[in-house]
Amino acid sequence: MTRMRLIFLATLAVAIAAAGWAARGWFEDAQRLSAERATREAIDAAMERESEIAAQVEAALADLEANERIIDRGIIREIEKPVYRRMCLEPDAIRLLNHAAAGTVPEPADPDDALPDDAAQAD
Repeated sequence: MTRMRLIFLATLAVAIAAAGWAARGWFEDAQRLSAERATREAIDAAMERESEIAAQVEAALADLEANERIIDRGIIREIEKPVYRRMCLEPDAIRLLNHAAAGTVPEPADPDDALPDDAAQAD
């Protein structure tokens, strides 16, 4: 008899624990659902408010007339590239270009750059 009573009490305790577990799950689900509904209502209210504002702006824009004249002028842009500056050329190349523009013959900077005698008479 005591053994039967013990089994009954253990079964009752397990049933109470399971019922408590299920009730806690239902409670948490109800909280999540109410939070989700509140969020959805806030979003819907904001969208309705913004739709009304957008409708007012569209109505105001429809009443406006175009009173601006657009003058399209061609714009010429000169792109500055490093080729046009002295960044790419070495100082010796600039010196040679200056002598070529002046029509003079440059003197070699150091003797290693001098041309051999037979190369100068190739004409």
